[in-house]
Amino acid sequence: MAGSNDDRVTDIRGDVRGEIREFLSTRRARISPEQAGLPVYGGDRRRVAGLRREEVALLAGISSEYYTRLERGNATGVSDSIIEGIAHALQLDDAERTHLLDLLRSAGTTRRPRRRPARQRVRPTVQRVLDSMVGTPGFVLNGRLDLLAANQLGCALFSPIYADPVRPPNTARFLFLDPQATEFFCDWDKVANDTVALLRAEAGRDPYDRGLSDLIGELSIRSEEFRGRWAAHHVRIHTSGSKRFHHPVVGDLELAFESFPLAADPSQSLLTYTAEPGSPSQDALRLLASWAATTDDVGQPAGTDDSERAESVETPD
Repeated sequence: MAGSNDDRVTDIRGDVRGEIREFLSTRRARISPEQAGLPVYGGDRRRVAGLRREEVALLAGISSEYYTRLERGNATGVSDSIIEGIAHALQLDDAERTHLLDLLRSAGTTRRPRRRPARQRVRPTVQRVLDSMVGTPGFVLNGRLDLLAANQLGCALFSPIYADPVRPPNTARFLFLDPQATEFFCDWDKVANDTVALLRAEAGRDPYDRGLSDLIGELSIRSEEFRGRWAAHHVRIHTSGSKRFHHPVVGDLELAFESFPLAADPSQSLLTYTAEPGSPSQDALRLLASWAATTDDVGQPAGTDDSERAESVETPD
């Protein structure tokens, strides 16, 4: 028999408390007393990697008992000043601080899991923006890294990902479960680390996203590479950078990416790739555009119009 909504809320809140415990413990394990500016006592007799709980509490200006309760997931009544103190003590970067805030907020919420799939619709105006970007691969993604929409050149660039019959295609699933991924992403290890860090941050923002939970569960079961990275509890925010691809049609490309949040659709972002003018990668993009214009096998059926491509995608939320 399926559990009640209250049982599921309790389970999820318990999971979040476990996430707080593991996140904080992995953050303090990476910092030595010397790095924190503390005297070292005990030498080789220290039984923990990195800082002890009482040392974090000392650096944060709170009692050891309070910090211990917090690390165990008791997030009741945590003030901004305490969070700032802990962030300073653990030397958290912006992404890690935001993740901790998300976890603490989620641990205290009474929100119920949604029972029905929520429709994620890419608005037709956004699709028109994508299609207007001639020469620039463009995509719309959600927090789970589902590819909700793309322009023609985007579909061509990610044609190995779109080869998966599951819709919407998901970059994380391709990365960890498709053997082509290690050839397609030239810097596979870095892309894998960044992808898991993005999913970890998203899980902190919305632990009630059943689609995300299902994806993480699938990847954890089927990919040892994913499991190891997920256990590290790293989070990261990267909205710009570069990636190197080895495309099966046009060969090697090095492209700069920019990610823009869509303010009217908070869970969605617009992702674009561009090449350095006059570079071999720009020539390869032009060749890819020519290939996309003459073949139907680029992720979208031939003759698909804007309204069809902007149809809503049902995914669990």
